[in-house]
Amino acid sequence: MKRTHRWGRLYLLVVFAIMYTPIGYLMYYSFNSGGTMHDFQSFTLEWYREVLSDDRLLIIVLNTIVVALLSAAVATILGVIGALAIYYVKRQRTKHTLLALNNVLIVSPDVIIGASFLLLFTLAGIKLGFTSVLLSHIAFSVPIVVLMVLPKLEEMSPTLIDAARDLGAGPWQVLSGVVLPFLTPSIWAGFFMALTYSLDDFAVTFFVTGNGFSTLSVEIYSRARQGISLSINALSTLLFLFTMLLVVGYYVLSQKGGRMYGIGGRK
Repeated sequence: MKRTHRWGRLYLLVVFAIMYTPIGYLMYYSFNSGGTMHDFQSFTLEWYREVLSDDRLLIIVLNTIVVALLSAAVATILGVIGALAIYYVKRQRTKHTLLALNNVLIVSPDVIIGASFLLLFTLAGIKLGFTSVLLSHIAFSVPIVVLMVLPKLEEMSPTLIDAARDLGAGPWQVLSGVVLPFLTPSIWAGFFMALTYSLDDFAVTFFVTGNGFSTLSVEIYSRARQGISLSINALSTLLFLFTMLLVVGYYVLSQKGGRMYGIGGRK
């Protein structure tokens, strides 16, 4: 048993090394004054200053943050409503069907999703740009929020709702005073996950952006095609660190939710 446990740890170590070594390499050379991805000469913040002094890039960063915040907020609202709707479905077959439909956007390849949205917006006469990017980000973020909220709903004890109703609480009072407070950690976790997915998305955004509107991931790809520049390293490093902060925020909220509520939904 101990030997199996040791091999499991070694396997995880190898996987994490493969995943994070290229990112560490990229971050390391973002501080290279030599301007290349080899032969580190001396430490410099020149590439970070170049990124922060690029007005066009700052506008793109602002576009990315606005789209991410708006799409995450709308997706969180729709996702909570969707999770509640699925939770209160009585027939198991119908519930499983709805869950399967919800998971389609998560398991489908991003290229197919992006091409589908492009076709939809073209047929609907929606110009490619801010609106098309926002709508597509909302669409693929909603299933993520549903999957974050629904398990928490399943943990909630029905006695909580029954007790509230016995005390004279109406449907809205039960929702606002019992259900939503119980779901708060998972709602915030879903919001952060949706925000992270929006910030990191490239494939779908690449299909639906246009008319001069761009996001950070698309801009990094465009600059990388023009040739190696350590400003790309600096920009990628900043994006990676910001994403890590979001992941830490999600983890903290998940731990907080686990401490606040015990098994079976009892507080």
